[in-house]
Amino acid sequence: MPRPLWTGAISFGLVTIPVKVVSATQDHSIHFRQVHLEDLGRVRTRKVCELDGEALSQDEIGKGYELSKEQTVPITDEELDRIPLPTAKAIEIVAFVDADSVDPIRISDSYYLAIDGQVAAKPYTLLRRALERSDKVAVAKFAWHNRERLGLLRVREGAIVLHSMRWPDEIRSPESLAPRQVELDDDEIDRAVQLTDTMALDSIAGFRDAYRDALEELIVAKSEGRELPEPAEGEEQEEGKVVDLMAALNASVEAAKESRGEGGGGEATVHEMRPRKKTASKKAAASGKATTGRKAGASGKTTGQKAGARKTTAAKRTTGAKRTARKRSAS
Repeated sequence: MPRPLWTGAISFGLVTIPVKVVSATQDHSIHFRQVHLEDLGRVRTRKVCELDGEALSQDEIGKGYELSKEQTVPITDEELDRIPLPTAKAIEIVAFVDADSVDPIRISDSYYLAIDGQVAAKPYTLLRRALERSDKVAVAKFAWHNRERLGLLRVREGAIVLHSMRWPDEIRSPESLAPRQVELDDDEIDRAVQLTDTMALDSIAGFRDAYRDALEELIVAKSEGRELPEPAEGEEQEEGKVVDLMAALNASVEAAKESRGEGGGGEATVHEMRPRKKTASKKAAASGKATTGRKAGASGKTTGQKAGARKTTAAKRTTGAKRTARKRSAS
């Protein structure tokens, strides 16, 4: 089990459930260090006081709230710990709601709640069974890093999950971002709905981070001194090109059907990311091909015309010789 991030208890009415909070996710991202390019030495960040220019150690650094540019109020960790907060060591359930009523944009980090001792096994199971049977989720308050937060409790594969949530005033309104009113045909909307049906999946468990796989391959190749992998060739879309929306929808539906084996085409083609080629080189190559093609065509036509002319002249000579022979024979 991962190291607990927090210990406390779930407050469920008059029921108390001792729990340990452990992270429900893992970070598989590849992280880089900042290095000096000349000798690959690590570049470290120093914490320097802007008044005396001295580098400080962690035990010399505290918290302060800036009231103004001229006045800062120092706050110690001990003072924060003495703030009266009912949820300081408790995940206090305050309501039960339908899961569909919670806007996903409010959900932040996720954590598993594990029992803290065998005494918590029965009340933990009781809460889990109640959530499963009611088809509801629990809304709770809890303290985390010296601030009170809102949380959501639900069941996942027999374990209770705590989702940290944002407060309502932390969600920005998208009103100013919505596009102006546009006209759409019912056929376009129906085709778009058909596309969503064609692309529907029962599970997204099969998706992988293709960029991370490619990055790992790059790191291994460089560490072993091998040639770096080349990007796969793929089609490029012209930027800024206005497309026929209905035609794009129709093509998307057909492509989705083919990828599922429902269409008459072959296997779906996966286009990987690759660096964009320079437009100038493309135009030059295309111009070269066109010029070569025109020269070849002109050369072919000239050769054919010369051959045809020679055949016509030979035929005329043969016909003339036959006529002369017949005249001599008649005389």
